[in-house]
Amino acid sequence: MKRFLPIALTGLALVNQPARGQTPEDTGHETVACLNAASQHERVPRSVLLILLYVEGGRLGSTVRNDNGTFDLGPMQVNSSHVPEIARRWHTTPARAWRALRDSPCANIEAGSHILTDALRETHGDLWQAVAFYHSHTPRYGRAYLQRVWTVTHDLMRTANKEKGS
Repeated sequence: MKRFLPIALTGLALVNQPARGQTPEDTGHETVACLNAASQHERVPRSVLLILLYVEGGRLGSTVRNDNGTFDLGPMQVNSSHVPEIARRWHTTPARAWRALRDSPCANIEAGSHILTDALRETHGDLWQAVAFYHSHTPRYGRAYLQRVWTVTHDLMRTANKEKGS
């Protein structure tokens, strides 16, 4: 069952695009379900995926051109350099994978979590280096990204502690 989860999530993403008129609450519930499934399947902390979503700041339907000619797609800003690999993994065409990454929260989160898992393997389980690699293998870009992740994490923790104390 575990190995079929990505195919199932992707199949849903490629066939069942979000319904027109879907409320933000519906989209939020879908995103939480996708985060939970991706976290369990890839064995990565859901909180890290959530922080990456927040730091990346992508949106459904977004395609952001980078200086190096690649594009960042959807909520987790999955880089287009991963599209051929993702298409092979999902047994689909690169064009369909691109559209799913751009337009489907579940497909995008599943792919982002898989990219993080690959980075964890590459870094022999070093979560923070894997987070840096999620963004870039270039050390200066990876360090800057990791600093943003730490800052966001610290700010969110401080806000949560304030709210807890109120």
